[in-house]
Amino acid sequence: MKKIMLVFGTRPEAIKMAPLVKEFKKNSSDFETIVCVTAQHREMLDQVLNLFEITPDYDLNIMKQGQDLYDITSRVLLGMRDLLSEVKPDVVLVHGDTTTSTAAALAAFYQQIPVGHIEAGLRTHNLSSPWPEELNRQITGRIATYHFAPTPLSKDNLLLENIDESNITVTGNTVIDALYLVVDKLKTNPILSTDLKSILYSSGYDIDRLSNGKKLVLITGHRRENFGDGFIGMCSAIKTLTERYPDVDFVYPMHLNPNVRKPIHEVFGEDLNTLNNMFFIEPLEYLSFVYLMEKSTIVLTDSGGIQEEAPGLGKPVLVMRDTTERPEALSAGTVKLVGTDYDKIVNEVSQLLDNNEYYNSMSKALNPYGDGLACDRIVQQFRN
Repeated sequence: MKKIMLVFGTRPEAIKMAPLVKEFKKNSSDFETIVCVTAQHREMLDQVLNLFEITPDYDLNIMKQGQDLYDITSRVLLGMRDLLSEVKPDVVLVHGDTTTSTAAALAAFYQQIPVGHIEAGLRTHNLSSPWPEELNRQITGRIATYHFAPTPLSKDNLLLENIDESNITVTGNTVIDALYLVVDKLKTNPILSTDLKSILYSSGYDIDRLSNGKKLVLITGHRRENFGDGFIGMCSAIKTLTERYPDVDFVYPMHLNPNVRKPIHEVFGEDLNTLNNMFFIEPLEYLSFVYLMEKSTIVLTDSGGIQEEAPGLGKPVLVMRDTTERPEALSAGTVKLVGTDYDKIVNEVSQLLDNNEYYNSMSKALNPYGDGLACDRIVQQFRN
């Protein structure tokens, strides 16, 4: 029996690793599945663990007030040192491009334990964008033995870096597996939808405002490289759009980071409760966010995973970044880059709201990121 350890620490990682945990546990006769969380994001991580009913076997609990990248890296590295010595897994699986992933992979490498990289091969080839994620994913890619690429393009990136093709498996993205699990929950449990309406209402938005075809623009923003002038540009564009489209609702679940909240107050003022069609609400749990995303018309974001999820629900995505490690979505037409440029954000959102043909060209494009079977493909690789 193979001993598989899955390590993750942030909410996005947890969302994408949760269905893989479930898939390995379904195959308990072949695998001993061990879950370790670092709690790089404590509260947001716990929300996802509760949703998917996952109880970690080990919790490094590294999160501290005011932590920086030095803190996260050193705490994960030292925490994993002792844990790996104790557990001695046959393989360590990490996800994507977080500091948790890279530090955990490095810790496994130091003990000569093979590493599997889920969502391998994403590249912008620009170490400053996204920062520090692009460096993280490249470092993890050099350490990993097994590379689970979500798309053929990701595989090509790895081949160009001289990764042995026999160690690469194209799987689709596990985020689509997670999305389908959640959407299925929503469809089969009407009580859950009622509960989520109440959660959104208490968070600051009444979903019943969307009756009679009212449109909703859903906004998220948290990238470090956009801190400062970038966020001022984003917020200024959003403010113009709220004034131009008084009958459209704009909903922005605010990240807890003060670097995100400060420019919001600079542009919109201190009292955010007096705005007519702009709703700044507290961060949402994953289930509530998927529910809101499913109700939205357009998604305006600087997130990575949402570029994959929203097209799975038929939602056009405008990405407030200058580069993306997910160019498949650009080629498919489900995503467009607008950066933090005031004019681009205003013009592209306006086109999507005003031009049905333009909107349909994005909303009906085929999502290139998977069919919901990525986790099964990963598990099969370790069965062989």
